[in-house]
Amino acid sequence: MATTAQSSSTSADPSVDPLRRLSEEGVAIWLDDMSRGRLATDNLADLIRDKYVVGVTTNPTIFQKAISDSELYDRQVRDLAIRGVDVEEALRMITTFDVRWACDVLRPVYDASDGVDGRVSIEVDPRLAHETDRTIAEARQLWWLVDRPNLFVKIPATKAGLPAIAQCIAEGISVNVTLIFSLERYGAVMEAYLDGMERARVAGHDLTNLASVASFFVSRVDTEVDKRLSKLGSADAKKLLGKAAIANARLAFQRYEQVFSTDRWTSLAGAGARPQRPLWASTGVKDPSYDDTMYVVELTTRGVVNTMPEPTLEALADHGVVRGDTIRGAYADAQAVMSALADAGIDVDDVVQVLEDEGVEKFETSWSELLESTRKELTRLAKGDS
Repeated sequence: MATTAQSSSTSADPSVDPLRRLSEEGVAIWLDDMSRGRLATDNLADLIRDKYVVGVTTNPTIFQKAISDSELYDRQVRDLAIRGVDVEEALRMITTFDVRWACDVLRPVYDASDGVDGRVSIEVDPRLAHETDRTIAEARQLWWLVDRPNLFVKIPATKAGLPAIAQCIAEGISVNVTLIFSLERYGAVMEAYLDGMERARVAGHDLTNLASVASFFVSRVDTEVDKRLSKLGSADAKKLLGKAAIANARLAFQRYEQVFSTDRWTSLAGAGARPQRPLWASTGVKDPSYDDTMYVVELTTRGVVNTMPEPTLEALADHGVVRGDTIRGAYADAQAVMSALADAGIDVDDVVQVLEDEGVEKFETSWSELLESTRKELTRLAKGDS
């Protein structure tokens, strides 16, 4: 199905760096990776300077790899071991140290963008995904420990997460809402944001200092839908391979435009509130037969964030073709894709529920692995091993 897109003047110039073009189109480029090594070697600062990176996201898998692969954590872990700190508190100290450092590296971006970008995300323990009160308590603790205005606390968009999101925003905590797959749940996320901002206004918080992004996961949708389409095996099913994720995200942006043009939002904006930007997450392409930049170039429009693993960032810099706005004007085509999927027998509601359940489970598994890696390092360094 054809894609309607608007071209910009810069997108036609092949001499312009694709990352620069993407940034000029209004897409905030964030790196989906962070480690103490990146910070200590100024690699993150280099990416900010050379690759238009204006934000960073983290997750348990990223931290697990960083802590296991680098000696830069040894001194801190040894001190924590000597003090007899338990593994969960040690992990909290280690990760907030890195995030605080990254916030400081990105602080000039935060200041230059008037607080829009220059953000760093840290995740609430994913084992709390179905516990509202404990999620809120952990978010408060992380916000206090990092103590930087350009922090985002990541809270999953589970049913239990929604009231936690609203409460944290009401208290003045900026939130990155993660693990969004469905349009219905995305609507609930935006409702939680508006509710939280309204309560924050009543409480007297400065709304200009509050921010949020809604992380809408992309590639995993194609992975699950393509698996089901391949089982069907029909010619019509094959024509839909690799189309669901982009269509789903484009329709999410359409809903974003609808919500953030209401009188309710206009009232908040008049008090200094900023819209909750859509963030495209999971933008690394899983199927090698697909263009490795498709979840960036096909989801380009002003006012969104795209958080990329470094290979995607490098692929875009090397051979990405930024064609201007590829979302606005493509809603009818996106809806046609979703209708065709339904006609083919794909239950999208089931797809997104499976993805949410798997997402929480994967994050819990990664967190357990991160705890185990930290426990091993505490044990090793407590014995004085090098």
